[in-house]
Amino acid sequence: MEAITRQQKKDIRLIGKFVEVYCAGKHRVAEHAPVDLPGELGTRTLCPDCAAFLHYAITRRLKCPLEVEKPTCKHCRTHCYAKPQLAQVKEIMAYSGRTLMLRGRLDYIWHYFF
Repeated sequence: MEAITRQQKKDIRLIGKFVEVYCAGKHRVAEHAPVDLPGELGTRTLCPDCAAFLHYAITRRLKCPLEVEKPTCKHCRTHCYAKPQLAQVKEIMAYSGRTLMLRGRLDYIWHYFF
């Protein structure tokens, strides 16, 4: 297995946090289980659907063909996600971005708008 780069770790940590916030807000009644992130990046508590999506997102991020000049995903010329997952990640990012900003996480404003 190849080593995970610093930028990949940052992106995986970010998508993990966003999926966790989304899952906690939208899937409160579902049973949640801990999900380990690769590269010793911690653990997230998610429902099975969100865990499957997070696994998909991590796999796609690690296989991104534009690693050298990687822009943010919403500004990328080549989307790694299939159409259903692209719609899902947009929903997750919009919900979680607003939620985290309302909780005082102003450092996510940059990612949310740019």
